[in-house]
Amino acid sequence: MAARKKKVVHSSGKRKTAVARATVKAGKGRVRVNSTPIAIMQPELSRRKAMEPLIIAGAMDRLAKVDVNIKTHGGGTMGQTDAIRTAIARGLVHYNGGAEGLDEELKEEYLRFDRSLLVNDPRRKEPKHQLGKGARKKKQKSYR
Repeated sequence: MAARKKKVVHSSGKRKTAVARATVKAGKGRVRVNSTPIAIMQPELSRRKAMEPLIIAGAMDRLAKVDVNIKTHGGGTMGQTDAIRTAIARGLVHYNGGAEGLDEELKEEYLRFDRSLLVNDPRRKEPKHQLGKGARKKKQKSYR
């Protein structure tokens, strides 16, 4: 008797220096971020933003039978939140795809809502340069 392999999908999302790694597997619809339910995530604004891919997938009945566990590190709260959204969305698209790999209907819905749900944002902070207080601000020079 060969044991059936349970389907598990690993995905990741990045934003600035924050990294989120999500594991999607069969379950009861639980979503946990760093071992705590996403429903009690603080602050409220980041919780609402992190729940966006779940709301879209729930409306399309793609969330009821999966558990999502997310681990995050690095960056600040909003950077981590954006990384969480990307990791959740990518994981659900790959998990619900079946043999062909991707759930095209869910992918199109995510792209229509917000492209950053599936694509990492490459922007970074520009480093400070000499002769100034920041990346762009400089001391003025007068030649008179």
